[in-house]
Amino acid sequence: MEKLTFADFDLPVKILDVLADLELFEPTPIQEKSLKPILSGRDVMGIAQTGTGKTLAYLLPVLKTWKYNKAGNPTVLILVPTRELVVQVTEILEKLTENITARVIGIYGGKNINTQKLLFNDGCDILVGTPGRVMDLSIDNAISLKEVQKLIIDEFDEMLNLGFRPQLTHIFEMMKEKRQNILFSATMTEAVDEMLDEYFASPVEISLAKSGTPLEKIDQTAYKVENFNTKINLLEHLLKNNTDMSKVLIFNNNKRHADLLFTKIDELFPEQFDVIHSNKSQNYRLKAMKRFEGEEIRGLITTDVMARGLDISDITHVINFEVPEVPEQYIHRIGRTGRADKDGKAVTFVTKKEETLALDIELLMDKELQFIDFPEGVKINTKKIASEEEQVVMKNPVRVKLNEGGGAFHEKKDKNKKENWGGPSKRKAPKKFGANRAQQKTISKSKRKK
Repeated sequence: MEKLTFADFDLPVKILDVLADLELFEPTPIQEKSLKPILSGRDVMGIAQTGTGKTLAYLLPVLKTWKYNKAGNPTVLILVPTRELVVQVTEILEKLTENITARVIGIYGGKNINTQKLLFNDGCDILVGTPGRVMDLSIDNAISLKEVQKLIIDEFDEMLNLGFRPQLTHIFEMMKEKRQNILFSATMTEAVDEMLDEYFASPVEISLAKSGTPLEKIDQTAYKVENFNTKINLLEHLLKNNTDMSKVLIFNNNKRHADLLFTKIDELFPEQFDVIHSNKSQNYRLKAMKRFEGEEIRGLITTDVMARGLDISDITHVINFEVPEVPEQYIHRIGRTGRADKDGKAVTFVTKKEETLALDIELLMDKELQFIDFPEGVKINTKKIASEEEQVVMKNPVRVKLNEGGGAFHEKKDKNKKENWGGPSKRKAPKKFGANRAQQKTISKSKRKK
């Protein structure tokens, strides 16, 4: 049987030319499955693993039917959860529409909103943005969503996990009800189900793989490690002894640990690694990603801000320096490698405390991680970092009563133990003026007579 090509999609020649320039000729399974349902005009809910080509799965059918709008308000709205995804989707759109008349604008928080308002002076056809910034610009009347005909929400589950439900609800109310909703998600959660029931009209479900299915092209291994500092020693050992670790993405569970690891790794491998998390400025993050994509640096140390949707090619290894606390996040992390029909490798470091989290991941995937013996040449560092130190709980804490010396409140001294018998008029007659002035004059006259 012959393989399907993008030419079989009956796409405009100008878009096919761009795909050819990008050396894209054959659709992925999710792209093939999505075309007809999206072209039908019905609401669509796509469930697909990360790294399967979801972006083109919704962009190509939308661009196939897109028409220029004279009014200058967006007819296509694409919502994504992160700034990086806004930049990525906008860049892909700009390439796909370079030969057709389409005004594409990408917006996100963290930039001056007044500057972003100026972007709409010449109109907008396709708007890409994060929910918060789209809502803010709509409230300020910088843009109107009344003419949106197609609403696309990418990484729907992650958007709800990040707490964007109120903004999404507000945006739905700003648009006309008669529109097509195209939703893509890596996992189907209860929160996603609730939103589907409440706001969307019986969407057609396109499912490429059930939630939690492991990516078969990725070799998944793990090590049992003593603690954080020993993990650093193990990472140093692997990087020094595995030359194939040429483009490595290293995940931590929080910003503080990512910074701590970067400080140590930068000492061991100067100028070979960079760090990205939400505290870094947008320009810094974009520059670091470009250096990583261009292989100017060997690796990136990051948090789950890099786990979703971002398409960085040829990542050789994903290292879970810490086991993610949410099992599904493991799938998103390792999905950064093994993309575009290439093999990938994922390595996870597991401490005693993280064994339960690792077990949850295995249950979700219905597959066991392959544990490798700890290398003999790696030193075990018994020193713990602050988060690993056990909190000391006092069994019999000393209780101090506040009215027994030493507290914030002390017993009054004798000279201050005065009793209040009312105002001055009740204690003695006023000396000069007051309510009893007439009485005072009478007493003075009687004294003079005597």
